Amino acid sequence: MHFKLLQREKKYRGKIVDLTVDRLEYPSGNKTFREIIEHPGGAVVCCLFENRDILLIKQYRHPIAKEVIELPAGKLDPNENPLHCAQRELQEETGYEAKKWTKLTSILTTPGFCNEVLHIFLAQDVSLSEKGQALEEGEASIQLFRLPIVEAMAMIEREEIIDGKTIVGIMLGARKTGIL
Repeated sequence: MHFKLLQREKKYRGKIVDLTVDRLEYPSGNKTFREIIEHPGGAVVCCLFENRDILLIKQYRHPIAKEVIELPAGKLDPNENPLHCAQRELQEETGYEAKKWTKLTSILTTPGFCNEVLHIFLAQDVSLSEKGQALEEGEASIQLFRLPIVEAMAMIEREEIIDGKTIVGIMLGARKTGIL
């Protein structure tokens, strides 16, 4: 079913997201509206060490007022290549770099109201970066930890890891490397 766009109005321009409201008409003639969060997208990194440990972060997330266990990730800069974003975010958030990069997939996070696309990468042949971490002020709460990827999969089943991009990255990372 396709809608006829009657009017588009940008209601808010923010640092991270914009809000647009579309007035639409159904094929039946009935009218409705849609609120759309516009987001530039991002990149996610499933960082897998040679011994099958995975690198995770725990950070405070204000919208839900609690800490969340996640894969390293970040927002795309304007016109930025998603792989470059993934490489930058791995180094900035964790202080690690990788020599081998594989694209796992891209996902829509919440297509009912948001156009965000996240590009998920597997990073292998990992070592500490000479640059170290370069955390932004809002990332000061980040805690790094490593654990076997099979333990991370168990944490998903126990609902200790509930972040969608992280679940997809861990499961596809395990599948791509033959662990799953």
